[in-house]
Amino acid sequence: MALFDLSLDELRAYRSESAEPEDFDTFWDKTLRQAREHELDARFEPVETGLSTVEVYDVTFAGFGGHPVKGWLRLPAGATEPLPLVVEFIGYGGGRGLPHENLLWASTGRAHFTMDTRGQGSAWGGGGGTPDPVGAAPAYPGFMTRGIDAPENYYYRRVFTDAVRAVEAARSHPLADAARTAVTGGSQGGGITLAVGGLVPDLVAVAPDVPFLCDFPRAVVLTDRHPYREIGLFLKTHRGRSADVLRTLSYFDGVHFAARGRAPALFSAALEDETCPPSTVFAAFNAWAQEDKAIEVYDFNDHEGGGPFQEAAKVRWLRSYA
Repeated sequence: MALFDLSLDELRAYRSESAEPEDFDTFWDKTLRQAREHELDARFEPVETGLSTVEVYDVTFAGFGGHPVKGWLRLPAGATEPLPLVVEFIGYGGGRGLPHENLLWASTGRAHFTMDTRGQGSAWGGGGGTPDPVGAAPAYPGFMTRGIDAPENYYYRRVFTDAVRAVEAARSHPLADAARTAVTGGSQGGGITLAVGGLVPDLVAVAPDVPFLCDFPRAVVLTDRHPYREIGLFLKTHRGRSADVLRTLSYFDGVHFAARGRAPALFSAALEDETCPPSTVFAAFNAWAQEDKAIEVYDFNDHEGGGPFQEAAKVRWLRSYA
């Protein structure tokens, strides 16, 4: 697919028309307060992997509703002092994978926590192990319209809450330096990263790659690629419900979380990305409140974005912060 969205100059000036709910902060304050009524109960069980340079722990903690959520904590072998912490979130349909995977961040000398995404983990990768015990009204197959009848019921309310609790769980480990916590992720993981960046005030760095879940009013009419297309297909059947659906989605739009971002940020976007169109990514980047921000642009890439080139860019960038 050749360039299909705005020009790069237009992208740098673009601002989303997504309407922020008046009670956005109240909604999320209440949601997180309710989640914290449950004990975090973070448990770290060592895993035998055969690795000699990285130690891995199987983690369980209480997320939204007190539901058990899984994760991996990876540490450089032999670490004895608290380490900078990177918390990572996973792309759509994937899970935390196997314990010997994803060794980059621990190999840089940091603690690395990977959160399993509830209900996912069966579309690609090494799988996941966190169920989503909450039911929902009729929805289009996938996760995008589960509970879309109301913000209180929406699937990503649970996921974003899990993600905030994941940061809290990772920080509770004695070898994690809570004061040097960064968050990152690509695609859906990038969208979750933006949410955490807006909800957790004391992060030192935020790095969302080709983030999903941004600028919903534009995304759902600009691309016909899944997962955004799930919303359009839901509305194709449920005629006349567009305004209600967009209202629900406005509580989960990365643009509004970006407006609350306090940490330095490194974004990435791909100009041929039909899954997360570049204008939706720039909508969040341009809204990011912290002035210390940058975006890597990959001119001829689709949703793979920068891939290993972006990983290298993040490793270099993060040295200044954690």
